[in-house]
Amino acid sequence: MKWEGDDRPPSLRLRLGEAAWLLPRMWRAFGSTGPIGPADGPPALVIPGFIAHDRTTAALRKAFAGAGWRVHGWEMGVNWGAQTETVERLKRRLDQISRDEKVLLVGWSLGGLFARELARSFPDRVRAVVTLGSPFSGDPRQNNVWRLYELVAGHKVDEPPIPRIADKPPVPQLALWSRKDGLIAPRAARGLEHERDAAVELDCTHMVFGVSSHAAREIVREVQQFLKEHRLN
Repeated sequence: MKWEGDDRPPSLRLRLGEAAWLLPRMWRAFGSTGPIGPADGPPALVIPGFIAHDRTTAALRKAFAGAGWRVHGWEMGVNWGAQTETVERLKRRLDQISRDEKVLLVGWSLGGLFARELARSFPDRVRAVVTLGSPFSGDPRQNNVWRLYELVAGHKVDEPPIPRIADKPPVPQLALWSRKDGLIAPRAARGLEHERDAAVELDCTHMVFGVSSHAAREIVREVQQFLKEHRLN
């Protein structure tokens, strides 16, 4: 299929830029994976992207912790793609994090799709959902990684073992996206008005969403503003 404008997956130049940006920063993958931030801070769960894990999101988790959140990783190892039990396993993770207070869900890339479906299944347990370059809208092939995804995950992108529903989950949702994203088409990560509550464009690549300290601080600012506007903080 021939995509045009914001529907088009990123160019080869942007894809190469993703790799060039990430490789020198692989040392960040050796960060802590335990809960961080004030023990009495509001709970947040950060879900890594495809072929990423909790160590990969260390900078993102540290930024939220620095803003006063009690931040938790998903503790499910490497994200190898959607599985039949993914949502139920994440529900058990919510139970471990907090049974009384609603949890902020922050999902990078594929992790954002998981966060949306977790919130759809258990809206009473979720404060809000934040997606970071997540392809939740449009065609599941509006990206440059769907072939690799099918090879690794073992299923077709249009036949996932958990639903891929474009309509907004029944909790507030903020979609952060970027025209410099080298993997995901802007339209897929931005979504349509009825598919999220707000969409904010950032000036970063796809990998930067998860591993850059500078981008993480900007993400936290946008999230805090979104929560304030929705009276959720």
